[in-house]
Amino acid sequence: MRTLELADKTVPVIGQGTWHMGEDRHQFEAEVSALQLGIDLGLTLIDTAEMYGEGGAEKVVGQAIAGRRDEVVLVSKVYPHNASRAGIPAACERSLKRMNTDYIDLYLLHWPVNTPWMKPSRLSSVCVKPARSAAGACRISTCPTCWSSTR
Repeated sequence: MRTLELADKTVPVIGQGTWHMGEDRHQFEAEVSALQLGIDLGLTLIDTAEMYGEGGAEKVVGQAIAGRRDEVVLVSKVYPHNASRAGIPAACERSLKRMNTDYIDLYLLHWPVNTPWMKPSRLSSVCVKPARSAAGACRISTCPTCWSSTR
């Protein structure tokens, strides 16, 4: 399987998406099992978002990676309506809680918004690095200088 380097980890070029997961509680265990099988088969990049199942997909992911967090690279995305200086860290914290993890490897804006402060030069003020996570919790890739700063 082809791989690439992402978040200081080697990951497959094909990952597992979770859109439509977490929407039907009767499918929860089957969805968890599907993600776990994917991890077992080497699909260790998992892409999710707070909007998928209104957080339900992140709960599925959290269950699927329980006890296996170090085996996966997690990508999650923030809703554009949460894309504010206060909203991004708060949304990130909710995602961390739903997935029962202390970090997300790559945190993205789900789709572009026309907000003046979202220019790359201004994003450093919203990067999140909780004291409980030496690796940093939610990384916004356009502002690497803020990894060493605190909230």
